[in-house]
Amino acid sequence: MRNKQKIPLWKCSWLLGLLVVVAWLTGASAAEKRELLVSAAISLKEPLQEIGARFEHDHSDVKVAFNLGASGVLQQQIEQGAPVDVFVSAASKQMDELESKGLILSATRHTLAVNVVVLAAPATSPSHLLTFKDLTKPEVKLIAIGNPRTVPAGQYAQAILTSLGLWDILQPKLLLAANVRQTLTYVARGEVDAGLVYATDAQSAGRAVRVVAVAPEGSAPPIRYPIAVVKASQQPTLAGAFVNVALGEVGQQILKAHGFLPSSKTVAR
Repeated sequence: MRNKQKIPLWKCSWLLGLLVVVAWLTGASAAEKRELLVSAAISLKEPLQEIGARFEHDHSDVKVAFNLGASGVLQQQIEQGAPVDVFVSAASKQMDELESKGLILSATRHTLAVNVVVLAAPATSPSHLLTFKDLTKPEVKLIAIGNPRTVPAGQYAQAILTSLGLWDILQPKLLLAANVRQTLTYVARGEVDAGLVYATDAQSAGRAVRVVAVAPEGSAPPIRYPIAVVKASQQPTLAGAFVNVALGEVGQQILKAHGFLPSSKTVAR
């Protein structure tokens, strides 16, 4: 039986030291990464995450984190001092209010993208639903929309239904969702007969939903997504760089691929 060769003690110490150094360098490298917090309307989830990945690729020392939700809720968080660097709303109202309070850097405010609202139904639903007017039919029991108090998509839905003379009539049928993606989930799962969502949300659901109709032109304010650097950001230059990437050719191509209409790159009002 052969004797096992013993590793000299000095070699063990050297290897152990090397491992400690490598572990320290790895930890130090991770610790050096700066986090950029972007609070954004949840309807922008997929394209913004792609833009964030591109930004991280070009800024290896940066980690882009997203706080996604209803624009009104995100606005309230910023007003309460949340450490946000960039804000993207699904409507001008929330950005206007933050700007009026001096909570964003006005010079960085621009329109990121444009969208439209559609009436969507579960893909497996009967074909009796063909127009917005059909929502009054007795077969239609539940209609999901975002809560107009905090969800821009819900505010647009209210404006559209009011314009069509349906808002008061449909009150007993309305199911208010916490954000537009929850509205979409209700529709995709067949838990409601219809819902008002953004065209891009309907596209993201694939074959789970069908688009019944597009909201008539002029029935609601133009759906623009303003983006801006939050004034309280501790890294406004980095935040501004993210805004520029989102507004640039790469960012706009990603948004277009997800169904968003191009922005004019003008100040969003």
